[in-house]
Amino acid sequence: MSLAVSGRAIALADDTGFVKPYLNEMRCALDASSTATPPELTLSGHGALPCVFPYTDFATAAIANATLAVAGLSAGPAADFGLDGASSLPAVNVDRRLASFWFQTSLRAQGWTSPPIWDPIAGDYRTSDGWIRLHTNAPHHRAAALKVLGVPAEREAVTRKVASWQADALETAVIVEGGCAAAMRSMTQWDAHPQGMAVAGEPLLHWETFDAGVQARGRDWQPMRERPLSGIRVLDLTRILAGPTATRFLAGFGAQVLRIDPPGWDEPGTVPEVVLGKRCARLDLKHDDGRTVLEALLREADVLVHGYRPDALERLGLGKARRRELNPGLIDVSLDAYGWNGPWQARRGFDSLVQMSAGIADAGMHAGGTGRPVPLPGQGIDYATGYLMAAAAIHALKRRQTQRQGATVRASLARTARLLVAHRTPPAAPSPLAPETAHDLSARIEDTSWGPVRRVATPMSIEGTSVDWALPALALGTATPRWA
Repeated sequence: MSLAVSGRAIALADDTGFVKPYLNEMRCALDASSTATPPELTLSGHGALPCVFPYTDFATAAIANATLAVAGLSAGPAADFGLDGASSLPAVNVDRRLASFWFQTSLRAQGWTSPPIWDPIAGDYRTSDGWIRLHTNAPHHRAAALKVLGVPAEREAVTRKVASWQADALETAVIVEGGCAAAMRSMTQWDAHPQGMAVAGEPLLHWETFDAGVQARGRDWQPMRERPLSGIRVLDLTRILAGPTATRFLAGFGAQVLRIDPPGWDEPGTVPEVVLGKRCARLDLKHDDGRTVLEALLREADVLVHGYRPDALERLGLGKARRRELNPGLIDVSLDAYGWNGPWQARRGFDSLVQMSAGIADAGMHAGGTGRPVPLPGQGIDYATGYLMAAAAIHALKRRQTQRQGATVRASLARTARLLVAHRTPPAAPSPLAPETAHDLSARIEDTSWGPVRRVATPMSIEGTSVDWALPALALGTATPRWA
């Protein structure tokens, strides 16, 4: 099946479910030029993951949007992009079957077992009036929840205690203590909630562009067809899934990605999935020497991706004005959980919590008649937000190259969730995804820090362009904090 992409809009050539409306809104969020000749997009693969929302279409659209952004680097005068003669746009293909797998996990351990994704206490609990989810993967978040409940780290004890609380009251108490929790709400309740209303009024991506000046780094960068992002430096200050998904995608097209984590931080259940293609170092930003090194890295970066809460970098002396002073042409891409306005704009949150807050888990429960929260088939809000961020970074790099503009772009999990729930899987649902086979996997054996793995084959391809990660997944802190 094929989609004819025209400027911002997509003309549907064949039945592609909800890929078209999702992709149209994602492309509009990039402020894509309506005069640029777009690449040709085709879709392959069959089947869909079972979900009350069109999860596979959503995954396909998100990956297609980011891949089209890469292919679009070839648009415009050929001389601007290191091409000889007339600029011919490469064709793009996205495999919806493989996209479905990548929106769950791409990693298949060979001869070893991946660590569990969730802490033993994390999960959904019945309250006296509904349901709540506790997110306790980080030790300090687990400690906060247990302190509020006044119980030891035993799931049965937590279950009994949570049952005596009202969901909203427990959510508030855990948040005040510095933890992470979300009461389950219906979509109607979320739409009427002050934060839900604030999110509804936000764009999918917040853009701010500015004059990057003649001294902006990267002014001599020319994207080449084989490895379009070769020569681009990406500083990754993100955790868990959304931001790391964005930077993993950029690494696959040649960007040099340097991830920075604080001393002692680890995410054993997710790191092997998302550090593919990256160098990973540590810095203590609470000390002057760590901030000095980070400032030096920022001066030489093209893209900064971060997920700190709005005031966190300001408290470290690295607010927006300082970052722009250090690097006038920096592409600054950030995300938060619950949006950039409203009473929850600074609230800690994760994909699984946003699913509870925004009515996704409730919709799944009612559709399946299970009597308990039913989440998406994977952390799709995280993944889709990550691909949106990657597409935004690429679009901003092109603007910097052609118009000498820098950009600040902000995304949020809650706003991405709002896009997902705009459509429901119809009664005549697509055929279910067939079970995975060896043909779905890449032949390459990746020698990671944890053991050999195979990945699900790459879901996107661009004519004449290599999608390849130069480095295997390596443990956090294995590199030095400097550009290669």
